[in-house]
Amino acid sequence: MPAVREVLETKLRAALNPVAVEVVDESHLHAGHASAPAGGESHFRVRIVSDAFVGKTRVDRHRLVNQILKDDLDDRVHALALKTLTPDEAR
Repeated sequence: MPAVREVLETKLRAALNPVAVEVVDESHLHAGHASAPAGGESHFRVRIVSDAFVGKTRVDRHRLVNQILKDDLDDRVHALALKTLTPDEAR
């Protein structure tokens, strides 16, 4: 079974055709918290650069990403920090 980080990255690449995407597992920073599962792979930081964000507000961008990752957010991902940029904003 692929790591959760890989699953998230694969879904984002397929749906948004990004110029750049980085998914970082930060679960180790939350070890011992009541909501942190013993196996980790629950807290992630994502930076994604895509033309799909052009003309969208930050809230709309986050909603789009959350919809793409809905199954994972409902199941195994507890926290997701997002940085969503257009290619122009990333330059």
